[in-house]
Amino acid sequence: MSDARPEQSAAYRELLGDYLPRRRWFAGKGRRFTVPHVHAMPWFEGPSGSSDRPPSRIELVTVEFDDGSSQLYQIPVAYLSHADPIHEHALIGPVDHPELGEVIAYDAVYVRETMAALFDGFRTAHHGEPGAVESDLEFHVVEGTAFPDQAPLGAVMSAEQSNTSIVYGDDAILKLFRRVSEGDNPDIEIHEALTRAGFENVAPLLGWVRGRWPGRDGGPSRLGDLGMLQVFLRTATDGWGIALASVRDLLDEEDLHPDEVGGDFAAEAERLGVAVAAVHQELARLFPTGTEPDGNSLADAMQARLDEAVDAVPGLVDLRAGLSARFDRLRMPGEPMPTQRVHGDLHLGQTLRTVKGWKLIDFEGEPAKSLAERTSLTSPLRDVAGMLRSFDYAAGVTLQRFGVNPQLAYRAQEWTVRNRESFLAGYSAVSEPDLSPYSDLLAAFEADKAVYEAVYETRNRPSWVSIPLHAVARITAEE
Repeated sequence: MSDARPEQSAAYRELLGDYLPRRRWFAGKGRRFTVPHVHAMPWFEGPSGSSDRPPSRIELVTVEFDDGSSQLYQIPVAYLSHADPIHEHALIGPVDHPELGEVIAYDAVYVRETMAALFDGFRTAHHGEPGAVESDLEFHVVEGTAFPDQAPLGAVMSAEQSNTSIVYGDDAILKLFRRVSEGDNPDIEIHEALTRAGFENVAPLLGWVRGRWPGRDGGPSRLGDLGMLQVFLRTATDGWGIALASVRDLLDEEDLHPDEVGGDFAAEAERLGVAVAAVHQELARLFPTGTEPDGNSLADAMQARLDEAVDAVPGLVDLRAGLSARFDRLRMPGEPMPTQRVHGDLHLGQTLRTVKGWKLIDFEGEPAKSLAERTSLTSPLRDVAGMLRSFDYAAGVTLQRFGVNPQLAYRAQEWTVRNRESFLAGYSAVSEPDLSPYSDLLAAFEADKAVYEAVYETRNRPSWVSIPLHAVARITAEE
């Protein structure tokens, strides 16, 4: 048996290199990379632990791309003594481990007993014991949080996005950040502030876990957030699912308009607009605000993203000039742009409809952006544009499933326009300042978001790339 740490062995790093591209949360798809290093956190269920809990720990995987850039990913790993067909989809591979011997490594988020062991870290911190397994892994609990006497088993939610969410019973949900960054995660930062303020349009924060890992080339160690525990809104329905059902009900009918169908979403869209405006107002109260005197830097950033996107999306080539003209309108003299902290990646999938109204979730921002970008002040219209794009997506995805024809396309567009207008009416009813002077800014944010979507779909769901491309064509035609 080799004395080398298994996380540093070439064979183990190759296994991780094979596993990562198969996960949706991996942001390096389509790029060549290597795994030069893996940092193992302390065992939260060690080799001599409970017999019904396999040895498990969090491992931080460094990914280096051919261009010299790097990313850091979190993979909780459970080492099972035998292969388990139930967890085949989470298989990393066989490992010759110096402490455990011949074992099989699995992504531990799918091993329920292991996730119960991770939950125990919060329970330990809650009961006044040291809030860290070791200095490399710290658990923090929001004051006043109540925890059960025994850790419940954890079950992964089926929707896999840029993170992984584990539900514990009926009351708590843990979101593990798959891509890890040094510093304070904005999702935790914002939820903690809103929770302490008693704000009702979010699910309250219960606690969070932080990790410490070595700096590169012997530099200072780094500290960053690994996950957050929140109240689980078990009776909630996500806004994306409700919107899809509404479009489906409309297209199932032969000749009705959106306001004539039982599943009309417009009233909910308006209430959602009110909720988003309320969140923006509370964020402006709790966090710093500012103004941007002109749109030059914003236009420059949008143009740079467009220039990069054209190389990845051939369909953007003929639309490039119109998009550039749309962005250049931001350079014209106008009203100073109010800036503040925002959601950063708002769409229908980041909303939950409960009996007490709409809740917003996932304030982490766009995963592809740096932490500095995700926490910088910007216009709240960035969030508004994201939601407008989401209405367009709900109609476009449903239309594809029905099969595109002129009549269905017309009615899907009717649905989109109706709900966009309803959302804007709700938002404008309570937002400050008035949106009317910022129509060019809102259109530019929409176009910029559609460019981002076109790149994402090209790399992940090519059959959907027509949805953002149609939106770009519409926005440039309005120029």
